[in-house]
Amino acid sequence: MSMTIDPGTETSEAAIRAALRAELDPALSALHSFVDRRIAELSAELHASVEIADMGESRMSSELARIQEQISQLIAVPAAATRNSGLELEAVVQATEAAANTIMEAAEAIQDWVAGGGQDATAVAAIAARVNSIFEACSFQDVTGQRIRRAIQHLQQVENMLETMVPDGAKSETTRPSVQVATAIRTVEKPSGGDLGQDDIDALLNM
Repeated sequence: MSMTIDPGTETSEAAIRAALRAELDPALSALHSFVDRRIAELSAELHASVEIADMGESRMSSELARIQEQISQLIAVPAAATRNSGLELEAVVQATEAAANTIMEAAEAIQDWVAGGGQDATAVAAIAARVNSIFEACSFQDVTGQRIRRAIQHLQQVENMLETMVPDGAKSETTRPSVQVATAIRTVEKPSGGDLGQDDIDALLNM
């Protein structure tokens, strides 16, 4: 049985898709560019580190201290006044979280409109299905956040290892920013089974 959707509903759905794409594309593009760039930079660092076997003890200590400082800057939470968007791992997580929360807010607004009643039943069912898809798609921010934070933890381990290798005299005198991995990302669980009904959507939004 085919479903006839009002042209106005199709226009609204197209506008929603365009808005979601506009929110997500910059964050995902920045994430991909950042990962590619950091892989290339860290590969170069690794190659340079292999060559320190021919260096003297003093130069080796200086090189290790420099690498340690770069890792500290990479994994540090960016300060609001000096944030360089898209470069720090935590900034990428924050941008992804912001995009996901924007999607969630849009979905909640749509749900409120549907719950208001007085609309064509066919259009309401179609929009409710789209809201369902939005909530399922929002699970991406939870997965990416976990993976990026795992990378931050690995870099912290490398930094700690380097710190034990660098003599006290070679360590930078400047105070390195402390690392605080945020964990405030909103988790969206993918619904199991068939499509959610109106009562299921209400229950999900009210959690």
